Amino acid sequence: MLSSIFMTSFLFGASFAAQSSPTVVCVAGQCLEGYTNTTIGATLSASGAATSILLLPGQYSSTTDPALLHGLLTSSSASISSSPGFDANATLPLNLALEPGVAFYPQSKYSGQASFSQLPSSPSNTTTQVSPGSLAVSSSVWAAISSGSGDRVIFWDSVPDVSQLPSGASALSQLLDIQSTACSPPCAGAGVCSASGTCVCPTGFNGTSCETCAPGFFGPTCQACPADCASCDDGMTGTGRCLEPVIQNLPSTCNCLNGACGSNGQCTCIPGWTTADNGTACAKCADGFFLNSDGSCEVCSLGCTQCADGSGDCISCKSGFTQNANDRTQCIAQQATTSTGTVCPDGSFSDGSACQPCSPLCQTCTGSSSSECIICGSGKYSLNGTCVGTDDNGVCDGSSLVADNNKHECNSCPSKCTKCQYSTFNVASTIDQVQCTGCVAGFVLSGGKCIDACPKGTFLDPKDNVTCSACDSSCGTCAGTSTFCLTCANNQLASSGKCVASCPSGTFSSSGQCITCHPDCETCTGSSFNQCSSCPSDRPVLTNGRCLPTCSKNQFFDKTSSTCQSCDSSCSSCSGSGPSNCLACSNSSQVLKGGTCVSSSCSNTSVVSGLGICLSDLVVVPTASSGTAAPLPTITGIDTPTSSTTTTTTRRPLEWWEILLMALGCAFIFVVILLCWRRRARKRRAAATANFAAAKRLNHSGSWRLRLARFGERLFGHKKGQRWMLPDDRGDIRLEKLRAAEEARFDRGMEKMRVAEDERHERDMAKLRASELRHDREMDKLLDAYEYPRAGSSRAPSPLPSLRSYDSDRHSHKASSRGSGPERIRATNEKLAQESLYSQVTGQPRRAPEPRQPVHDVPEMPSRFSNSTTYSSWLLPQAAPGAQSSAMHLAPTPAQEYARSVSRLADLAQEQPQQQQQQRGAYWLQPTSTGGSRNPFLR
Repeated sequence: MLSSIFMTSFLFGASFAAQSSPTVVCVAGQCLEGYTNTTIGATLSASGAATSILLLPGQYSSTTDPALLHGLLTSSSASISSSPGFDANATLPLNLALEPGVAFYPQSKYSGQASFSQLPSSPSNTTTQVSPGSLAVSSSVWAAISSGSGDRVIFWDSVPDVSQLPSGASALSQLLDIQSTACSPPCAGAGVCSASGTCVCPTGFNGTSCETCAPGFFGPTCQACPADCASCDDGMTGTGRCLEPVIQNLPSTCNCLNGACGSNGQCTCIPGWTTADNGTACAKCADGFFLNSDGSCEVCSLGCTQCADGSGDCISCKSGFTQNANDRTQCIAQQATTSTGTVCPDGSFSDGSACQPCSPLCQTCTGSSSSECIICGSGKYSLNGTCVGTDDNGVCDGSSLVADNNKHECNSCPSKCTKCQYSTFNVASTIDQVQCTGCVAGFVLSGGKCIDACPKGTFLDPKDNVTCSACDSSCGTCAGTSTFCLTCANNQLASSGKCVASCPSGTFSSSGQCITCHPDCETCTGSSFNQCSSCPSDRPVLTNGRCLPTCSKNQFFDKTSSTCQSCDSSCSSCSGSGPSNCLACSNSSQVLKGGTCVSSSCSNTSVVSGLGICLSDLVVVPTASSGTAAPLPTITGIDTPTSSTTTTTTRRPLEWWEILLMALGCAFIFVVILLCWRRRARKRRAAATANFAAAKRLNHSGSWRLRLARFGERLFGHKKGQRWMLPDDRGDIRLEKLRAAEEARFDRGMEKMRVAEDERHERDMAKLRASELRHDREMDKLLDAYEYPRAGSSRAPSPLPSLRSYDSDRHSHKASSRGSGPERIRATNEKLAQESLYSQVTGQPRRAPEPRQPVHDVPEMPSRFSNSTTYSSWLLPQAAPGAQSSAMHLAPTPAQEYARSVSRLADLAQEQPQQQQQQRGAYWLQPTSTGGSRNPFLR
């Protein structure tokens, strides 16, 4: 191992020394000058530059260091020359990357003239011979390459030196496959995953993963069905056998039903058919024919010129015929008689005077001519009024009609038949023995009849595509030939046209057939591409019923267990287990040595991303002590950052006129801002003043406030004709109108409130009156229940007025005081105050009728209460002599005297001036020296 590494390094150094001129090799951020054979990437050059640069794959922008690389990238004359597999231009930002595919270099470290194999646009079974010293794989692509041991090795990353691969993967010989990893799920074997992540299907394939055949294609490679076949046994598991041939000149192409379309587009009808009323050719029966139950036009009975469809009943008979009363389908010929009444026998006719013989062709006739036959003779049949013979097959001479021994006529062929005949014809043959020999286009011939399709157990003979032939006895159904079985008898299985006892490998049993597995599968349980049970060698990975060509990037396929196993953590991709089978390293600071990832020994450089090799390993920098090459020429900017070479731009001082223009511009802007601010302030002040004037009513003409406001307008610079502070007269008028409308609305609202209050008061008073009436009636009943005996004998009337009189007075007062509002309430209060003892005593209006209380019997004084006693009458003076009631002559009681004195004092008080009047009932509250109360009720 060490000797091989030493020899490789020696040869590589010798090749570097053989170069005549040094080269600058750059990645983003670092350049190295020296001798190199590396060709990967692109060469960047510019006119006037000290040297050109070899750019390795990576990202470059306008800020990329060092200065030499920056200068070439940003040069206006920059040009770029790409190596095979790279397509780049000098525009920034520059993404220098390998196109989808694999680049093979004959020498290690990406040296020599490369060959590029791009991602194919369609699957290919061919292999490409390779013998690379190094290879570069683009991102999102993997390549399958066979090794010297015959193993299939999957490469996901670039390999700078093939000799450093594991022993089982070092001798690469054939490129087997290249596929993109952008599709999820992966494409089927027939599809190719594009860089955009979609499966591109070849012609004949269909489906999102190209897993099925399109209609009209069959087999694992989805071949097209035969050109003369309208449908075949298609599909990926189909045989391609023609099931329905292409039919030329279908009747429908020339608007025809029971006929054949000619090359000129005209329809030729089967005998017995004619054009229908709607214009469709050969769609109804011609005269002399009727449509029978089989769908064919059958000739009418002899002597009948027109008959009904379905039944065949004769509608009209020929001259000399009459309809048979026992069989409406027949017309009977009238017997020929002479003038003497003699009936002519068969084979003769009457010429009026005698019977004459018929033509030898006629059995009965109406004349001597052969065209005047009624019934033709033996072996002859009526056709269009003449008697004709037949051939051995019973076909009438000069036509395609056949003889009908029952009707003695030439009859039509069965339905959809263009030609027909008897298999064996004689005088005893019946019309139902006729067999078709030709059919209308679109129908097939089976058992002497024209039908839509061949029945089970037969196949369409490809010789004429019309005749249905019987399958072999071993087949249940067949196609193409009698021995190509689609299904088999005796519980056998059909496999590729043969009948077998069990299905072979690569097929599965379904409905009596051995159906081929999907091409992606080795064995399967169904026809779909995700029903695989084992996988072929080119797609060895079985996952979820699918056979895939490879495991994921960090896995390898283990042949022993037929499963995917994880790589060692130091490997980004591998060909086996353990750290010694790496194909690329997962750590960017490591490089591959003999299949193992080790730390890089880069000299003042780093590992180039995506290439797996140090920049210093790609470029040999000679030293004075080595003596291998001449010293390198001096090129500036290789180690200099971009920022240090940037020229500092100094600004020149401004000229005086530039300063003046800027000052004037600033002053103008300030003046414009000031004017705008002053205008806005005027508007706001005017609006505020107008609101104030409207609120204080300062807008009346002739007012000193108006004149003062106008003076303020002139003082603050307002125009004379422009009213900034006060609204105009039209505004005053609008304001007055608004105010009047508001007052009117207020008055209407108050009026509604008054009306509502009056109605509510009326309802309350009505309730109060009803309550008072009810109370009065109850009090009357209570007083009537008492007896007041006087002088020990009977009840005497009371000298006081009756409560009924008081009640009448009270109700008359209520009737007189009805009104609206406070006046009515005031009148009611005054009336109650005048009539009520409670009011006289307390000074408050009476709130309820005064109660009448019973008084104990007093011998010397009759009762003062009766049904007609009221307080008003109680105050009256004693009745004059001569009154009818003696009770009225009684002397007043002390209480009456007291009440009368109080009443007189009240009358005197009413005669005083208004300002000196006191409220009723308040006089006795005056602090006077009465010498004690004279009220008898307080004694």
